[in-house]
Amino acid sequence: MNPWAIVAIAGLLETGWALGLKYSDGFTRLWPSVATLVMAVASFWLLSLAMKSLPVGTAYAVWVGIGAIGTAIAAVFLFQEPVNVMRVAGVLLILAGIISLKFA
Repeated sequence: MNPWAIVAIAGLLETGWALGLKYSDGFTRLWPSVATLVMAVASFWLLSLAMKSLPVGTAYAVWVGIGAIGTAIAAVFLFQEPVNVMRVAGVLLILAGIISLKFA
């Protein structure tokens, strides 16, 4: 499989486990905690696979960026977090960084 696709899936799983942390309520709720841990392990494993052929700094930054953007967007819909100019600008800057690293 393409290492960029692997790191993208790993980033989406990072979004999942980041949101899962909220739902797990400090790991006091069993099933959200289990789901969070499974997604975290899968995300790290996929990231490690992608790093076999991608530069470590690039792979890690793209993984974190996808997770950060995904979490920020999902939090708006799931937790009614506010949307304002600064948040949108921040997400766009992260996206610009991911794109630049992909083509660097």
